[in-house]
Amino acid sequence: MQGAGGTNGGVGQFFIGLTMMVIGFYLLLNAITVTSSFGMGYSLYHVSGMSITSGMVMFPFIFGVGIIFYNGKNPLGWLLAGGALIALIAGVIASIRFNFRTMSAFDLIMILVLAVGGLGLFLRSLKDFSNAAES
Repeated sequence: MQGAGGTNGGVGQFFIGLTMMVIGFYLLLNAITVTSSFGMGYSLYHVSGMSITSGMVMFPFIFGVGIIFYNGKNPLGWLLAGGALIALIAGVIASIRFNFRTMSAFDLIMILVLAVGGLGLFLRSLKDFSNAAES
């Protein structure tokens, strides 16, 4: 009879490991808070001592869109609009902060045991043990 992943591993270990892993990683990700300080006055980049804000990045975008509407084949319009969008997306991603909420050492240890132990059981269930028994 084939087990988990088509190997002779244990189906019980597969489901126990999968359950532990899902619960552990859920609790771990649930303990992280995500904040952002992005705004129109937020400084995205510093160039030669000058701060470039997210509102300033909108100017090339506006001019690029205007050029695109005037002449859709003009590469300068596409370059301005695309470059401004890339700069804005990069600025939003760069302004994200991840914080770990306060918890006891016991809570953290239990979360890590569930997540990493579940991952270990899950991967162990996919291992083929038939060759080890024949040797």
